[in-house]
Amino acid sequence: MAESSIYDFHALSIEGKPADLASQRGKVLLIVNTASACGYTPQFQGLEQLWKDYAARGLVVIGFPSNEFGGQDPGTNDEIASFCELNYGVSFPMMAKVKVNGKGAHPLWQWLKGEKPGLLGTELIKWNFTKFLVGRNGQVLKRYAPGDEPEKLRADIEAALGA
Repeated sequence: MAESSIYDFHALSIEGKPADLASQRGKVLLIVNTASACGYTPQFQGLEQLWKDYAARGLVVIGFPSNEFGGQDPGTNDEIASFCELNYGVSFPMMAKVKVNGKGAHPLWQWLKGEKPGLLGTELIKWNFTKFLVGRNGQVLKRYAPGDEPEKLRADIEAALGA
């Protein structure tokens, strides 16, 4: 069976517990591949602010650490969780480290890339902090480049929350 929505996927939380995305049914999701030592790492602050501002209305920000780009997240899941909480006060859900490109890419990331290819139709994730906005129906609404600041996503998030 081919996956038809975000709710068909499972992941592991950064604590190593199963995370079934079907548990987020009816919510708007912002899914981001993160890294602890990237020029874009300060975006954790903006992502946390979006989470705080919109969680009550149904937004869930979900971070997926990846060490694929410049080896910028080499730590263990525990180290990554501590870094995010200590340095940026991250309280939104973080998943266990995954691959987002290539043969070993997590199935969720394979699906996200297929649903919303990037510039010129490329499916590759080009760098850390690529973001996908998923509507309440479990379908990908939009893909954002790593340099797109979380603050600039507010209008799209508001529209998705209001849909």
